[in-house]
Amino acid sequence: MDLWFSEYHTDSVRLSIKVTKQLYSAHSDFQQIDVFSSKEFGRFLTLDGYMMLTERDEFIYHDMIIHVPMAVNPDIKRVLVIGAGDGGAIRELCRYTQLDKIDLVEIDEEVVKVCKEFLPTTACSFDDKRLTVYFQDGLKFIRKCHNCYDLIIVDSTDPFGPGEDLFTKEFYGNCYKALSDNGIMVNQHESPFYKNDAIAMQRAHKRIVETFPISKVYQAHIPTYPSGHWLFGFASKKFHPTNDLNPAKWNSLGLDTKYYNTQLHYGSFALPTYVEEMLREVESGEKV
Repeated sequence: MDLWFSEYHTDSVRLSIKVTKQLYSAHSDFQQIDVFSSKEFGRFLTLDGYMMLTERDEFIYHDMIIHVPMAVNPDIKRVLVIGAGDGGAIRELCRYTQLDKIDLVEIDEEVVKVCKEFLPTTACSFDDKRLTVYFQDGLKFIRKCHNCYDLIIVDSTDPFGPGEDLFTKEFYGNCYKALSDNGIMVNQHESPFYKNDAIAMQRAHKRIVETFPISKVYQAHIPTYPSGHWLFGFASKKFHPTNDLNPAKWNSLGLDTKYYNTQLHYGSFALPTYVEEMLREVESGEKV
């Protein structure tokens, strides 16, 4: 009998992956955690039945959530990562020798434990001496921070369950206060394609636009995420994501990336017309 993992992207659309083996299944204090193996995508992690990452395509997501802001300001020293218990964002950050401090706030300690055991190529940098891990609620943690970080990465789950508080206006306001005068915030921004995802994307964008003087959206194509078309938010107090990019400076670091490059950086901010229209709707106050 064939075993398949299926995630419903809408009531009438689903992604199904043939599973070779279920490696782990348990319910933590916060959510259901499962790890599967598959022929096509390797091992993959799901939380409450929703795809978080696969070994095959996780590099796309992690390249784009980390290297875009780091290329805009390679002088970043202090970074806060909220979520990201799988370790992929930490792995990419730890490649930057100029970083002095990396704080990770993850609400569910079990996610980190499971990823260390079953996804070691992703969760491979937790022993970096610059990293401090806090198993706390991200919203509560950041309320206490003021002018503490040059970059905040919001690598949250979708806007429900444990990740719901990381999409509120209060949370984005606290991120603004936690950043230095040169600070940048990058968040996973959902997909613009299916209706419910698009509404969540617009709601998050509106709240960020109301908080930060510079707020732009960029995209990547991630096969196992809903529709394959995924967005990220770039919000900043000072830096513009394309005008302030210095390709020569980032390229001089000599980082070997599988997805990100500085030409793609410029192109990722050139969005399809329908996405631009959805963003303009909330920027102009037409939608909440």
